[in-house]
Amino acid sequence: MAEEGGKKFSVMLIVGLIVVGLILAGGISYFIATKVISTRSEGKAAREPGVFLKLGDPKEGLIVNIGGVTSGRYLKIGVILELKPAKNAPAPGGKGASPDEIKSLDAVVQLLRSQKVEDFEPSRQERLKELIKAEVNKALGEDRVYEVFITNFVLQ
Repeated sequence: MAEEGGKKFSVMLIVGLIVVGLILAGGISYFIATKVISTRSEGKAAREPGVFLKLGDPKEGLIVNIGGVTSGRYLKIGVILELKPAKNAPAPGGKGASPDEIKSLDAVVQLLRSQKVEDFEPSRQERLKELIKAEVNKALGEDRVYEVFITNFVLQ
């Protein structure tokens, strides 16, 4: 009988340790998961959603003569800017272009026309995006550009 009581005790001890281990593992997993999710959501909540602005013609984008007047090279590029919404922005839907759009378009065209043909290599596309972002931010007078997207790129 003493052996039977000892076996019951050791089985109950093992079952108890397994239950405690599972509860502990679940608690640790929950803690880690909530920390990871909260850190990821903090990074996304840091900025408000942007306003997308397509530069140039809605279908064609921008067509720019690059490499000087005598080069005969043309660039067809689609550029979309994600901008921080302006506090005093006019309501969209007007027939005319907004002042931000005009300033952004002027800055991008000036930048593209000032670049050399070699600057449009595919390996330098990220650098081109950073240059566009910097020039538009300079033209608008503040850090308004979140992201630059190049949707179409044809060099002829």
